[in-house]
Amino acid sequence: MARKRKGQPVHGWIILDKPEDMTSTAAVGAVKRHLDAAKAGHAGTLDPFATGILPIALGEATKTVSYVVDGVKRYLFTIRWGVATDTEDRDGAVTAESDGRPDRAAIEAVLDRFIGEIEQIPPAYSAIKLDGKRAYNLAREGKAPEMPPRMVTINELRLLEMPDTDHAVLEAVCGKGTYIRALARDIALALGTVGHLSALRRTQVGPFDEKSAISLDELRENMHVSAACEYLLPVETALDDIPALAVTDIEAGSLRNGQAVSLLRKADLDRIADLESGDTALAMANGKAVALVRYTAGEIQPVRVLNL
Repeated sequence: MARKRKGQPVHGWIILDKPEDMTSTAAVGAVKRHLDAAKAGHAGTLDPFATGILPIALGEATKTVSYVVDGVKRYLFTIRWGVATDTEDRDGAVTAESDGRPDRAAIEAVLDRFIGEIEQIPPAYSAIKLDGKRAYNLAREGKAPEMPPRMVTINELRLLEMPDTDHAVLEAVCGKGTYIRALARDIALALGTVGHLSALRRTQVGPFDEKSAISLDELRENMHVSAACEYLLPVETALDDIPALAVTDIEAGSLRNGQAVSLLRKADLDRIADLESGDTALAMANGKAVALVRYTAGEIQPVRVLNL
């Protein structure tokens, strides 16, 4: 006897404004339960103490998570000068202290060093795997893992305010894999002091920002699933940088069956005018997303079929 599937086939994105002191996994679980969704996942972990944009994919939207994870992120963060911690944030144990308190001019003078493609050593307390084990597990065991450096991209970095001599608030726009905790650590070291991340808020992930976000409290206030689903964004919202390609119902049927579709007729030239070999496109039929496809050698091949 087949096992009954739990939850309903809910498809789309909920852009959650994650509250403080909640894990990303717990946040996904709360949204999934509230919408009675069968399947859910998130696009980019936020540390428990962090707040802000946590895109949650439901149903077929989980097939597009990688496109959001690869998108640009924007963060507001606060550095606490003079105190270093083992986790490089406010939740860690103090490992070093310094009397150094940089002024505005000094901070602004070093920020350019961190813009562009830079080498960054990730925090020991991170989910990166080393020899099959998570770095944070090794760190908790007292094994102090040696973290290999990686290249990350920081597009923008600016000082916003200095509420007091111990703190500075900055904004960063960065690419995939950037650790803001490591950035705070390195800025402090460049200024001849130590520091850690005392506050972190993510305000953008790819196409999603605070304008489309909803808090857990707001979601809970909409007690009925139908009301909560009003906040559900279409699956294709995550794919705004991918060109759309109109297909016929017959072509859509072929793609859904995993079959390639030839686009070699003269009538197809306008449809593929903006595509080059190897490009990814979103096949659309009657205003509905059908599949992510790859254009090559005069045909489109389904990469991810969306069962909507």
